[in-house]
Amino acid sequence: MSAVSNEPTEHVDVLIVGAGLSGVGSACHLRRRLPGKTFAILEAREDMGGTWDLFRYPGIRSDSDMFTLGYSFRPWTEPEAIADGPSILRYIRDTAREYGIDEAIRYGHRVTRAVWSTADAHWTVQVERADTGETLHLTCDFIFACTGYYRYDEGYVPDFEGTDRFRGQIVHPQHWPEDLDYDGKRVIVIGSGATAVTLVPSMADRAADVTMLQRSPSYVVSLPGSDGVAQALRRRLPERAAYAIVRWKNVLRQIAAYNVARKAPRFARNLVRRMTERQLPEGYDVDTHFNPTYEPWDQRLCLVPDGDLFETISAGRASIVTGRIKTFTERGIELESGKELEADIVVTATGFNLLLLGGMDVVVDGESVDFSERVAYKGLMLSGVPNLAMALGYTNASWTLKCDLVAQYVCRLLAYMDRNGYAIATPQPPDPSLSTDPIIDLRSGYVMRSIDQLPKQAQSLPWRLHQNYFRDIRLLKRGPVDDRMAFSRGPGAGDTAADQAVAA
Repeated sequence: MSAVSNEPTEHVDVLIVGAGLSGVGSACHLRRRLPGKTFAILEAREDMGGTWDLFRYPGIRSDSDMFTLGYSFRPWTEPEAIADGPSILRYIRDTAREYGIDEAIRYGHRVTRAVWSTADAHWTVQVERADTGETLHLTCDFIFACTGYYRYDEGYVPDFEGTDRFRGQIVHPQHWPEDLDYDGKRVIVIGSGATAVTLVPSMADRAADVTMLQRSPSYVVSLPGSDGVAQALRRRLPERAAYAIVRWKNVLRQIAAYNVARKAPRFARNLVRRMTERQLPEGYDVDTHFNPTYEPWDQRLCLVPDGDLFETISAGRASIVTGRIKTFTERGIELESGKELEADIVVTATGFNLLLLGGMDVVVDGESVDFSERVAYKGLMLSGVPNLAMALGYTNASWTLKCDLVAQYVCRLLAYMDRNGYAIATPQPPDPSLSTDPIIDLRSGYVMRSIDQLPKQAQSLPWRLHQNYFRDIRLLKRGPVDDRMAFSRGPGAGDTAADQAVAA
C-alpha cells in the first residue's frame, strides 16, 4: 500500500497532465500568453516526449509532415518532412528547454483521481509517485489533460490461439525489447496499419525475410520524405516565414485530400489504386493486398515516405500475405486457408487501447463522471465538467494542428475569466432533442472496441466536431469563449443570478 504524504497541499493555477508533444506545446502557449499563471506538468513516465519516447521499434516515424505536426510557434528546421522518432523527440526536448518548460515537469507522477469542489472552486488531484510509492495531493484551479487517447502501459493484442506453442519470440511494438536481435531471422508482422507499414521496410534490411500478415488491406499512400518547396523557400526567406508558408501549403493539401475522399470516395479509391499500381511490379495482386473493403478515411490512411514499403516489396525483401489467422504453431502461424507461415519472430502490430484522460477518475461535487454520458464542448471540454480541458488532435490531419488551437483557446478562456472575475467555467449540454454521435468519427478497430466509453458530439456548434482546421480557427482562435458556457465568480464572491447564467 502506498504511503500518503503529510506535506502541505500545493496549489497551482493550471495543472497540465502529460509531457508529450501536446503537453509541452500547451505549456509553452501558457507561458507565452499568460506568464503570470503558475503551473506544473505531471508526467507518469520517466521522460518527456509521450509517444515519441515510448515507441522504440525500428523505423518509428511521423505519419504526418513535420511542418504541420510541429508547433506553430517554433519552426521545424530539419531537412526531412517525414521525420524519425528520435528527431521528433529531440524537437520536443529542445522546445521544452527553450521555453523553460523542462523545469516544470515532474516525472513519475501519475494522476489517478481528480475531485472538483464547487464550494472551493478548485480541483483536488491525487497523484502516485513511482519512485517513492507515496500518494500526493495538490489543488489547482484548472486541469489541462494532454494525455492523448490510448493506454501507454499496454497495447492491444487479439486472443490468438496457440501462442503458448510458438517456439519463437512474440513482440508488441509498444514494448519493443532493446536487445531484440532479428538479424537473419524470419519475421512476421501482423497488422496493416501505420505501425506495420513502418516496421516492414525498416526490418527488411537486416532480417532474412519479412512478411506483413494482414487480415484485410489498408489504404497506403506514398509522400516525399522531404519537401522541395520548403527547401527552396528556406534558401530565400527567413526560417519562420518559410515555415509558415509551407505549413499553410500542407494544411491546404491535407484538407483538400480529405474532402475529396469524403465527397468522391470512388474517385479517391481509384486514384490511390493507380498510385499503388505504379509503384509495384507489373502483375502484382493489388486487388488482394491493397484494396480495402471500406472507403478512404473511414479509417486513417497509412503514409509511407518515398514509397519505401512498395520499394521493399518490389525488391523482394518483403512480402504481404492477406488472410485470417487460425492458430499459432510451433514454427509460426497457420492461416484459415491451411497455409503455414514460418517465423522466428512475430510482431503483433495489432493496435492500441483507448484511454481518455490517462485513466484518471473524475468526480464533480461527489458524482463520478461517466465520459460516455457527456457531450464534448468544442472538442476540448465536457458538458457539466467545470475547469477541465482535453488536448485531442485531429484524426484526419496532423495531431498538433488541433492541439495548438486547443491550447490557444484555453489561454483565451483563462484570460476571459480573469478579466471578468470568474472562477468557474462549466460547458453546458446541448438540447436533449439533438441526436449525438461518438466524438471520434472513424471506424478503426481501436475506436470501435471502445465506442461505448467515448464522449459524444451533437449535431450543431459548439458541440460538433468538424475535423476541419479552418473552421476550428474561427471557432477556437477567433470565436467567442463564452458561448453556451456557465460562469460563476466562486465562493464568497457574491454571485448574482447573472453571474450564474449561461452565456448564449
